[in-house]
Amino acid sequence: MTTTPRLLLDRGRLERNAARLRARCAALGVTLRPHLKTAKCVEVARVVHEGRTGPVTVSTLREAEFLAEGGFADFVLATAITPDRLPRVAALQDRGARVTVVADDPIMVRVLGEAAAQPMDLLLEVDCGEHRSGTDPAGTTLLAAAEEIERHPILRLQGVLTHAGHSYGTDDPARLADLAEAERAAAVHAAERLRARGHRCSVVSVGSTPTLLFARHLQGVTEVRAGVSLFWDLAQLSRGMCGWDDLALSVEAAVIGHQRTFPGAAGALVLDAGALAMSKDTGANAFMPEARFGILAEAATGERLPLSVTVLHQEHGTVPVPDPGWFERLPLGARVRVLPNHACLTAAGGHGGYDVHMGDGVPTARWARCDGW
Repeated sequence: MTTTPRLLLDRGRLERNAARLRARCAALGVTLRPHLKTAKCVEVARVVHEGRTGPVTVSTLREAEFLAEGGFADFVLATAITPDRLPRVAALQDRGARVTVVADDPIMVRVLGEAAAQPMDLLLEVDCGEHRSGTDPAGTTLLAAAEEIERHPILRLQGVLTHAGHSYGTDDPARLADLAEAERAAAVHAAERLRARGHRCSVVSVGSTPTLLFARHLQGVTEVRAGVSLFWDLAQLSRGMCGWDDLALSVEAAVIGHQRTFPGAAGALVLDAGALAMSKDTGANAFMPEARFGILAEAATGERLPLSVTVLHQEHGTVPVPDPGWFERLPLGARVRVLPNHACLTAAGGHGGYDVHMGDGVPTARWARCDGW
């Protein structure tokens, strides 16, 4: 029997989720450039593109390098870059890849323009309300950054990019639709201002799973970057973005202890999946408090169990039980699946890859994933 904890990926659910993404983008008339920061996996990227290669979004150069080894060659690096990493961009380009980077102010543009050794494509990032990064789409900094690009012939402005990460803070469909429109409007307005000044702006890139699902339209947008919707998680389930049967990612864990005394319960199961296997993200708790650090499911069927991980140590997960009968139902050595709050951070644990199955938890393949930056 395989060791635990291990990362399980339900291929059937992944394929359905990918098909849903493709259909939604097609209906809205935009290109899907899936964000692979969650999956970090060549095979997952190929599932999204129906067995082929295609445009992808990455958060790290390591992801781009890993996917390039699998044949992918069109990347948007959606996290701002520092000059010390430009040789790695050049190395990817020397292999035939296109790597588009982002910047959000003239100083950053100047630094990149002075450090770049070969032509490089840029998107200017604008802030549509999250206030994480990006500049005001209606402000002067946007135009100043574009003008700075013009001073560096080695840099090529391709368009604009934005991300409505704050859309993850609500479960109200009307509010989500409004946020989607704000995201779209910010990017389109920025692009129109750049074009009015004579700047190239063929790419208008937006991206978040909730805004893609609830957008009224995406007129003026060329591409969407969405990623967690390939796997889904409890944070998304808690806000009605998906159903239980859409959850493709889980962690298989073994029961390694029966704690007979646990405050407020009839005892607790101890799992071998702790913080390193699950992450301590509690992103679902605002809308689904019972999720805690993850909800348990049957190992063989994925059927939901009325149990949650409430305490995480580095290598231990504690699951209170309402009655002692659970000690017989889940004896020492029994296996369970744990559905995570945040698929991105759970997948980024020390698993090294996915044990791929077709719903029954029995692996039929092992898909590697990358880590690091």
